[in-house]
Amino acid sequence: MRLKLVAVGARVPGWVDAGFADYARRLPRDCRLELVAVAAADRRQGRGVDHWREEEAERLLTAAGRDARLIALDVSGRSLSTEDLSGRLEAWRMEGRDIALLVGGPDGLAPRCLDDAEMRWSLSALTLPHALVRVVVAEQIYRAWTLMTGHPYHR
Repeated sequence: MRLKLVAVGARVPGWVDAGFADYARRLPRDCRLELVAVAAADRRQGRGVDHWREEEAERLLTAAGRDARLIALDVSGRSLSTEDLSGRLEAWRMEGRDIALLVGGPDGLAPRCLDDAEMRWSLSALTLPHALVRVVVAEQIYRAWTLMTGHPYHR
């Protein structure tokens, strides 16, 4: 199984890249987590939010791949405990199918990303900076994996 965090936004602070990389490198080969950053829509053009989200959706879905299970990170999604996420991670691993976790841009995900997703996952009712979401997701995936494998990190 390969996990891809497919996120809008190519420019993030160095600490975000370092935080994501730290947790991603801790995961084993059979639960690899990679980041695929796609360019945000050019908001200098006055085309509007719907157009921008659709432009980003095309990039996100292309980067995710045709056969990947899509998980949309969205505030309206389901909140998961670490135990819930660990159980899902184990089930996904047993299926062997690639997983693409979609993170939208400043205007969120386009409706078609939300509709195509097999699950919507909410990290919090709070609005989190999109760059921070990368680190939080990587840490939570790592934490779920440690719980699944009996590693002491989770305690």
